[in-house]
Parts: sequence; C-alpha cells; structure tokens
Amino acid sequence: CCRHGKDNKLIVWKLSEEDEASMSTVLPVDTPPEPRKQPWLLHILEVNTMNFCSFAQTEVRPPSSFENEPSEELLIAVPNTMSSETVDIFHLPSSKRIHTIPASPTFKGGMIMALSLFFHPLTHHLTVIAGYESGHTSVACLATSWTTLYVSNPHSQPILSLDVDPGKGFYFTSSADAVIAKHPVPVFDEKDREAKEESMPLKIVKTKHSGQQGLRVRNDTKVFATAGWDGRVRVYGVKGMKELAVLKWHKEGCYAVAFADLDGVEEEDGEEDKGKELVGRMGVMTVREEREQKAKTTHWLAVGSKDGKVSLWDIY
Repeated sequence: CCRHGKDNKLIVWKLSEEDEASMSTVLPVDTPPEPRKQPWLLHILEVNTMNFCSFAQTEVRPPSSFENEPSEELLIAVPNTMSSETVDIFHLPSSKRIHTIPASPTFKGGMIMALSLFFHPLTHHLTVIAGYESGHTSVACLATSWTTLYVSNPHSQPILSLDVDPGKGFYFTSSADAVIAKHPVPVFDEKDREAKEESMPLKIVKTKHSGQQGLRVRNDTKVFATAGWDGRVRVYGVKGMKELAVLKWHKEGCYAVAFADLDGVEEEDGEEDKGKELVGRMGVMTVREEREQKAKTTHWLAVGSKDGKVSLWDIY
C-alpha cells in the first residue's frame, strides 16, 4: 500500500492480509492506549505535494504473467514539481523518473487536481488521465511518444476526482461545481499515426449538488458513488447516471468512498442457483463461518469523513 502526505514524500508499505489483525483499530481522531504498529516500510519516494492532487499507480506486468500474480514493479504518476500542468511518472523499486508528460504550450489548465494511470487493455499503451484546476480533463497515451487523445472542459470549477471503469472504456469526473461528466477513453489507432483529439463528453449531468469528490466506480460497472462536502454520499447508476441513493450519517463533509469488489460477477440467470447453493452451505456452517460468509458477500461501501469516522453501508 502507498501513503501520500504533505511532507513531499510518497511512502510504500508492505501490508498483507495476515498483518491486519495486529494493526490498531482505534479511530484516527482518538488516542490509542499504546503506539500504533507500523507496516513494513519498502520505499520512500521524493515527490511534489505542493498541490491538491493525490498520486496514481499501476503495476508493471510482463505479457506472459497472470493477472492475480503479484508484481514486483510499480509505476507512480504525480504532478511535476516545477510545472503544475505536467505529469511525472516514477518507477519502483528503482525510484527513477522514467517519463515526463508536458502539456501543450497553448493549454491553460492550471494545477493538476486528479490523476489515473493504467495500461490500456486493447493497445497495452501506458495511459494517463488528468483533471485540472480549470475544469479541463485530458487523456494521453504512450505509443512511440506521448500523444494527447482527448481534451474536454465540462466543468466550470476545479475537478476534484475522477475514476475509470474496470474495462477502461470510459471514465467519470466530479468537480467543485454540481456537474458529473462521463468521458470516453479513446483508443490510439496504430494505422493512423496522427491521433485526433476528441472534445465531446459522452454525457453531462447537472446534479444540483456542488462539491462532490472521491468518485469511485464499483467493479461490476453498475454503480458509482461520490463523497459530498454536505456530509452526504450519493450513489448513481453507471448507465443512466441517475441518482439512486443518498446516504446521510456523517455530521461533517465526506471526502472519500470505497467499494468492496464483488467476487465472481455473474449473469442474472445464475442468481437463483447461486442462492440455493448458498442456503445449502449455510445449513452446515458454524455461526462464525456464517458471519464471515456474510461479510465477504455483502456489497460494502465505505465512507470517510472530516469527522474522523468511517461508516460502512450495504448498498445494492
């Protein structure tokens, strides 16, 4: 896991599932009875933190490797120290800067506010998505050189967050304004070396709720959620971008949300058989096993707030 602070450092920790039981469960706003145990520190990377942008990361995998195999290499994207519109990409464990993606001289986006980094599943090109202080968003990929594929400006205020669907076909942006926008992730055409910049979002929704951030898409690509400055979390449908639920519990603004991944996303036709199988297994489970099974299959949504508390919700 990685931690990005305001001390110009990005720290990478080793934290396995077995280590979780020994970690402190005391809330960050409370004082623990004894010092909190720290995970094993792997790397410290000197980066720019004089902005509002968190880092983005992606694993480096050989073409022959399996997706569930752990990777020994990691790429980290952060804003450049000298130019607020430029992206730097670092390699771990070498800690070397391997790419710098400059913005166009005519582009006036202001500071980078949000980033996403991944290898496109169709072209395997390293791809960077950025959201800017001006409300612009852009998509660039590394073919023979860095090429900008998409630029759009659907927001009137700084972009606060963005997230890409698991299939890397589209992404959403949220902003300090009340707009949520859905954008394409263009595919670089190897035959047409002169890539053309697109400029039209797929859809724009005016939600009437400003200050939505921490946007996350669930891995089944059915819903996404945002954390609101008004202390509310809003859940939207991916397809129509309609508001499905408003979750209210925190007394102060919310800043982060996270979905638990749904294992084995299946077709609806198999849901009845799946339910019968689960009922059969539940009949021979102990109380503890039933509790663990429920925890693993619940559609969890975690919410982090300025009040220092994390709430858990069972949602759709």
